[in-house]
Amino acid sequence: MELTPDLQEKKQFLIAGLRRTYKGQYDAIQPLPYIKDRLYCVDKVFVEGGVEVCLAPEITPGTRGSWERLESYKSIYTDFRLKSKRRILQGEPGYGKSTLTLQLAYDWCNDVSDSPMNNVEILILLRLRQLGSVKSLYRAIKSFLLFHEPRVSKHDIEKIIHSCSSVHIILDGYDEYPGRDSNDNDDVHMIIKMELFADFDVSLTTRYLPECLRKETKGAKLTGFDDKARDEYIRKAVVSNNDEAVEEIKQQLYENSILADLCQVPLIFVMFAHMAHDQRDFMKFNSVTQFFKHMIRCFYVHLKQKYGDNRSNKFYLHEMEHHELDKIAFEGLNKKNQQLSWIKTEFCQRVGPESYNQYISIGILVEEDEVSDDSTGDNVLFTTMVRFYHKLFCEWYAAHHLVTILKNADNLSGMLRFLHPFDLQYLFRFACGLDPDAGKKLINHLNGLPDGDNFAILCILEQTGDVNDIMDSVKELCSGDVEINKDDSALLQRSTTQLLEIASKNHIPISRVDLSSCSPRVDESGLILILRSGLSLSILSSLQKLWIYDSRRLTNEELAAILSYSSQCTSLKLLRFRWYDLPDTIPIGSIPSSLRSRNVKVWNFIDSNKYRRLNLQTGQWQACDDGGNLPGEERFDEKSYQLSLANFNQAMSN
Repeated sequence: MELTPDLQEKKQFLIAGLRRTYKGQYDAIQPLPYIKDRLYCVDKVFVEGGVEVCLAPEITPGTRGSWERLESYKSIYTDFRLKSKRRILQGEPGYGKSTLTLQLAYDWCNDVSDSPMNNVEILILLRLRQLGSVKSLYRAIKSFLLFHEPRVSKHDIEKIIHSCSSVHIILDGYDEYPGRDSNDNDDVHMIIKMELFADFDVSLTTRYLPECLRKETKGAKLTGFDDKARDEYIRKAVVSNNDEAVEEIKQQLYENSILADLCQVPLIFVMFAHMAHDQRDFMKFNSVTQFFKHMIRCFYVHLKQKYGDNRSNKFYLHEMEHHELDKIAFEGLNKKNQQLSWIKTEFCQRVGPESYNQYISIGILVEEDEVSDDSTGDNVLFTTMVRFYHKLFCEWYAAHHLVTILKNADNLSGMLRFLHPFDLQYLFRFACGLDPDAGKKLINHLNGLPDGDNFAILCILEQTGDVNDIMDSVKELCSGDVEINKDDSALLQRSTTQLLEIASKNHIPISRVDLSSCSPRVDESGLILILRSGLSLSILSSLQKLWIYDSRRLTNEELAAILSYSSQCTSLKLLRFRWYDLPDTIPIGSIPSSLRSRNVKVWNFIDSNKYRRLNLQTGQWQACDDGGNLPGEERFDEKSYQLSLANFNQAMSN
């Protein structure tokens, strides 16, 4: 459709108005919520975490499907496997979904040449949680993106958009959309179902998959920060390229190994990195409860310093007494459909104006305008909503209320029926760390849940803050075969990997780890095995045997990466592959010298009576007996192995 001269002019107003709005959003990135005068442009802090493409979708709820890592966020729009008019970007809270959308908006506004947004004529980026009862896309654009542009009406927007050759719509935060999973024929659902704007490119960000997705939709997933991404963020946004300062912050994280899983969440790592840099005497934490308590303390300390001594007593009172905030947070989470935002006036009335203003000033709560249900036609009214800075903050305060109600509770299963440990892992861990008696009740409850045993061990660690208190449980776990299976629940996989890393860091021997159909791969640093579930397993220095089972072909590069990872597990004496289709010959340069010097056995189990062993000197596979011994080779001697291992470790330390 060709536009009239009047609409051509309005089109330029529309594009300029969109750029103005997006610039206001992407120029206001705030890494530390309590330091409101330290704002960054998204391009100065954006770092690519892990991104994966969905090769085979989940078949039933709770299963993960098949995923493969992408090189870059740009590949979401360029990789042939994601070629579609509808793309869904999944990710847990704090994994950078909204930040990625702002980076795309930055790319569009600044004509970044290698960006997939470079040739897009009009980019529409809407935060779905703000839409309230708005059902019309054009009205949403006018209300939220062009509210400052009186020369372009809702009807102009409709005509201009339909005239464009290239429009990209980004709908951010479907899981927070007031009308999610409803049967309403609003524009959002019609767009997702390709009943509206079928020729436009549409990206949807969400925590979970909408029920109305069409099979044509392609999926990608954000998996958080690995070591490489964390290093890049420190250099880019915290200390520039000061190598010494970078290593100091990384050392702080290493010394706080209990936080490793938490710091996979980009938002939490960002706060950790800035706090570790600002506080040279950053303390060592024995639990995530200790860390979060310290983080909240920093919020209040900063505010006290800002206002001096005049309000110190009031600050202290609100810091220590927040019962109503705790109750609101718990009520929001303990529902079939969690509530993560509230009407400001109602929220303020419950906690009191003074407390409310302080929570906003500190950064624990944030405000955002949504279109009111009372809006009519072109008379758009807004309601100010309030939410926690991050869901983890909601879990922190909810845990305080959970502790309170546990004191007089007997039947936990009914009371906690909507609180799933995987979705709300830190709610349970915080509660155990805040109160020993409440922790005992929760741990008994968790031990009775499917796959809850290992998670209960982590909660014991939260309860005491002392690794020694869980050593017997960890030793018992590691004395047998530890299996991580693709069919295990996410809670069980995450708990098991965390316990293995605790064992390794405390020099507890890990007899054997079986990775069954987990399709592990090694990240670019060579220091982490990434499982099909997206969870990672760091180097386990005390691991003795690693068995990997999967029915797929391994390339030379993939096999070399696994050999490199294995060589850094310094107690390893056996690596066994089963069902894999492995390369017939391994380039000798791909075999780490430490595997040869320690005479680590690398087996390929073909069937019940056939074994091959990798000759580490030649890179050739050779038939061997069921003990993994090559023809003419002496049988494995455990004492000799331990002696050679001790000599190797001594040589490495020297």
